[in-house]
Amino acid sequence: MSTEIVTFGCRLNAFESAAMRGLAAEAELDNAVVVNTCAVTAEAERQARQAIRRARRVRPDATVIVTGCAAQIAPERWSAMPEVDRVVGNAEKLTVGAFLPHAPRTDVGDIMAVRGPPAVPVDGRDGRTRAHLQVQQGCDHRCTFCVIPFGRGPNRSVPLGRLAARLRRLAADGVAEVVLTGVDITGYGADLPGRPSLGAAVRRLLAAVPELPRLRLSSLDPAEVDRELLRVIAGEPRLMPHFHLSVQAGDDMILKRMRRRHGRDDVLRLCARIRGLRPDAVFGADLIAGFPTETEDMFARSLDLIDAADLTWLHVFPFSPRSGTPAARMPQVPPGVRRDRARRLREAGAAARGRFLAGRIGREERVVVERAGPGGEGVGRSEQFAVVSLDGPVPSGSLVRARTVAVRDGGLFAEAVAR
Repeated sequence: MSTEIVTFGCRLNAFESAAMRGLAAEAELDNAVVVNTCAVTAEAERQARQAIRRARRVRPDATVIVTGCAAQIAPERWSAMPEVDRVVGNAEKLTVGAFLPHAPRTDVGDIMAVRGPPAVPVDGRDGRTRAHLQVQQGCDHRCTFCVIPFGRGPNRSVPLGRLAARLRRLAADGVAEVVLTGVDITGYGADLPGRPSLGAAVRRLLAAVPELPRLRLSSLDPAEVDRELLRVIAGEPRLMPHFHLSVQAGDDMILKRMRRRHGRDDVLRLCARIRGLRPDAVFGADLIAGFPTETEDMFARSLDLIDAADLTWLHVFPFSPRSGTPAARMPQVPPGVRRDRARRLREAGAAARGRFLAGRIGREERVVVERAGPGGEGVGRSEQFAVVSLDGPVPSGSLVRARTVAVRDGGLFAEAVAR
């Protein structure tokens, strides 16, 4: 039987799952289920445990391999599950040896001791017309709520020459849009000779691969957006006008207790500055609801930031205490309050998204077609990251212009104008 890979968490995990699929095939791994875990929240870990138990029920003879951030941080917890055959660390999962028949039952090294560029043996296309390209791995910051540095290790950047070669290959394969991804992409280059910034890297990549139609950035730390990146945003239409910010909260005291390096006004100034450079820019944000010590007034500052910064695409998380982090030892907000505040943030985010989509009616969108919808129609993403369903079949991988005529199913419906 085939090898199935079950992925939880971030885009980087999805990228690495594509890499593991290739490595498992190279190792001739057969009849296996690989669960790539996430450690951001207790809920993500609960879902991974459910997936492991389900895999054992459905495929009792399969080899169950657990990897990812949760496995890296607490390998003994996952190896203690009777359903699990093997636990593999985050560095080890990107080597073919992890998937050989006689690999050790627990293969988890010291992630904090890992140095050098991240080992990514394949690109994260995985059959899609949009691809992810990893530019760095790890994080050198220590936010009080976050365990991810202990799952991913220190910041390690991919040299520009390697990135340009991979980007050129993706463009030659017909990929219309590439997303630069990592754990902390605005930390890119701090470990490389000359310390090139993310902005310098983006500028040089676009110059090196002029045939690439579109480049998009994943999550940005507001404190690390450099001047060169702002210049590229202003002058390069191939860089998509969609910027997802790692905001986390809208109240300065909560941001300080999170040990974030930006304040509320920094977020507002950055959004205003980018809009001044690119009037078509839209913003997403990560927001945590119910961080320890958060009062209703503090929460209200996060809630009203959605309108103040005109945020469109939200990722909302109720606070989840992670063992060993400073935030887990702070006075906790009751779980019911956390869930209610998360609901209110999501409702405000849905309203903001609805306003944005309604404002696009009658406009022309440039859409990368990713797949066919249930009726055979082309479905893809606009430059501002909205899902767009077209009025008829369009081949995947096409880049089309389309006129928006309606909001439908949380996205846009549009009539194709030309390819």
